[in-house]
Amino acid sequence: MRLSRIMDVCVGSRDEVKASETCELCLQLASDKGLSCFVRGGTNQEVLNSSDIVILAIPFRHLKSTVESLTGFEDKIVISPVNPMEKVDHFVFTPPSEGSAALFLKGILPDSTRICTAFNNISGKRWRSIDEELDYSVPVCGDDHEAKVVVMDLVDKISHLKAYDAGPLSISPLIEGITPLLLNIARYNHLKDLGVRFV
Repeated sequence: MRLSRIMDVCVGSRDEVKASETCELCLQLASDKGLSCFVRGGTNQEVLNSSDIVILAIPFRHLKSTVESLTGFEDKIVISPVNPMEKVDHFVFTPPSEGSAALFLKGILPDSTRICTAFNNISGKRWRSIDEELDYSVPVCGDDHEAKVVVMDLVDKISHLKAYDAGPLSISPLIEGITPLLLNIARYNHLKDLGVRFV
């Protein structure tokens, strides 16, 4: 809903019907609120084929199987908001041996793929509360400077989000590790939907 106000959005799923139903709900909600947007559904491969920027908004446990089932990532900008973590009696950062989800992606995607991390520390509930402004800071890291500029510009167009250049992709473990920290702080201090803001 937020992205489709500023760009054409395609939603992919292994189940094309599920993706289409999600888009229909988004369009109906937008219509009810008098908002203009474009969103359509398709299979993951169809969406990848037609997109310049790909956001892999999936749990880490499904990352490898999803990515390896697709072709055509060459030269595309891929944004990873993925945070590998587990919940025991609290939330724990559980990165792969590469150190982060983003660095794991770097190892399995084509060399020409332009990977950036972004949106890692924003609560899903806040994303869905479209009547509320998002006023978080968004650290963005990546090894391709031009791709990082594109991603930061995208971030800055969404609500009141503010992008910050966090450096190379090797910084991604620090960014991904913030999310379980926020969840633990929220849990132990009876708070909800915490985020990050640099002042």
